[in-house]
Amino acid sequence: MKPTILHLDLDTFFVSCERLLDNRLMKRPLLVGGLGDRGVVAACSYETRRFGVHSGMSMKVARRLCPEATVIKGNAGTYMKFSDNVTEIIKESVPVFEKASVDEFYADLSGMDRFFGCYKYASEMRQRILRETGLPISFGLSQNKVVSKVATGEAKPNNQMKIDLGLEKEFLAPLHIRKLPSVGEKTYGLLSNMGVTTIQTVQELPLEMLESAFGLHGRTVWIRAQGLDNSPLVPFHERKSISTERTYGKDTTDMVKLETTLFAMAENLAYQLRRANKMTGCVSVKIRYSDFKTYTKQKRVPYTAADHVLVPLVKELFTSLYDRRMLIRLVGVNYSHIVGGHYQIDLFADDEKLLNLYQAMDRVRNRFGESSLMRASAMGAHSIGRGGNPFDGQPPILLAHRQQ
Repeated sequence: MKPTILHLDLDTFFVSCERLLDNRLMKRPLLVGGLGDRGVVAACSYETRRFGVHSGMSMKVARRLCPEATVIKGNAGTYMKFSDNVTEIIKESVPVFEKASVDEFYADLSGMDRFFGCYKYASEMRQRILRETGLPISFGLSQNKVVSKVATGEAKPNNQMKIDLGLEKEFLAPLHIRKLPSVGEKTYGLLSNMGVTTIQTVQELPLEMLESAFGLHGRTVWIRAQGLDNSPLVPFHERKSISTERTYGKDTTDMVKLETTLFAMAENLAYQLRRANKMTGCVSVKIRYSDFKTYTKQKRVPYTAADHVLVPLVKELFTSLYDRRMLIRLVGVNYSHIVGGHYQIDLFADDEKLLNLYQAMDRVRNRFGESSLMRASAMGAHSIGRGGNPFDGQPPILLAHRQQ
């Protein structure tokens, strides 16, 4: 049985969602992302592309390139609802699928040729998504994930493409090297210095040369350039860490503001752990100074999900990390080494009242929202809540820094 992998990608997803909500935005240049000077373009309509705008770009630069564009902040919760609608259709239609991101899916159609015809079946499913959700979507169909993803990119906007078995290498050969997954800015820069601009050139290079220049990553690039890939579909994403961070609109050294933000992050992430019956064994804090230099510090801890353990530890890590006395641009908190289990009380430090307090606080949050109750030390920190369950097996929503 030959493998058949389908890749689906919702075209300019955030833009398409906003246009469904307000049809006056149709065919108008549109930017979705942060509104401030430090905002980032999360998505941009095709009408802005001819001005040089792309996702991941600074909103300030994008506005300068396309001043007539309408700018919308966007809402992650709204986009997740639209994404869930598409997910339900795919779940009903295919035996195995992977949700790679909020707007990107893989499906394994292997063996379905003998019953339906994979390309015909994928086309009918795409038409159903268009009809029932109104969201434009493109797909690529081939024998593996890499070639299907590239084919989707070539099919856009709002179209479809099939690469027949045995023609993968021929299909990839004339394409620009940046269209190959796993070739980022750094790898592209090094390949450009070597005179490599197309995938065909990589196909013709000796494997040993790429391994010498890039190590194991060079082998990956070479194999994918040949149209080969054996990456499996991942139906469920097991989270090994959770994190959150905040970029300030203006660099600051206000210790009250910084600690308030960190305490709110630590408290909210601890609640996420308890809600999913998880515990963390490692806590880390990140800061980015105004000169963009970034530093992190971490500490292993006995497995816990208790605020009174994690919040003081976050403060301790921040105090030891912040030693340059410069303005701070960004702070973040990360919990890793996550395992399943309930919080174990400390025989000498904890008591039944404390455990009852956590249970009561979590019941309030479960009913009225995760931001409905917080400690006084965390009050004043806005929009720290995640707006979803990070342990539901879905990939995290990415609102920026994605090339769409």
